Amino acid sequence: MLLLLTTNLFIFKSLPKLSMNIALICTGKTTEKYILEGMRLYLDRLKHYVKFDLVELEAGKGDSVQIKRKESQVILSRIDAKDILIVLDETGKEFTSIEFSKVIIHHQNIATKNLVFVIGGAYGFSEEVYKRANLKIALSKMTFPHQLVRVIFLEQLYRAFTILNNEPYHHE
Repeated sequence: MLLLLTTNLFIFKSLPKLSMNIALICTGKTTEKYILEGMRLYLDRLKHYVKFDLVELEAGKGDSVQIKRKESQVILSRIDAKDILIVLDETGKEFTSIEFSKVIIHHQNIATKNLVFVIGGAYGFSEEVYKRANLKIALSKMTFPHQLVRVIFLEQLYRAFTILNNEPYHHE
């Protein structure tokens, strides 16, 4: 059953597991134990809501220009033409958690098959990735280590699903 709140946020009493696939593409491997534990926590929680894939790509080698070009080529090779690509970038649009949950449900409602989020490497993305992106979002204006961004993003994605399911995780 669908309920419409005054904030124009659609809340489901019982949101079925989404038919949409969500992926997070990251550059480089996660090595810190505390990061791995945080990722595992939210990946386990997310599997109750959505089919989710975490893709870790090999970090590029060379100078900053070569690294950015190589990493961007690999990222773009993993994206299909019909995928919705959202890059996480400190210059992107900032959302509240509720606004971010609206992004998720919007793509479910318009039958997006694959929603792909990308965290770039240390030198960011090439212009080709920015041109291909459907949306550029920022988790904060602050700069975070790329490995930590994975945990922060996964927590926000989990939070979005709890908001959409009207579960007692998010508080305003």
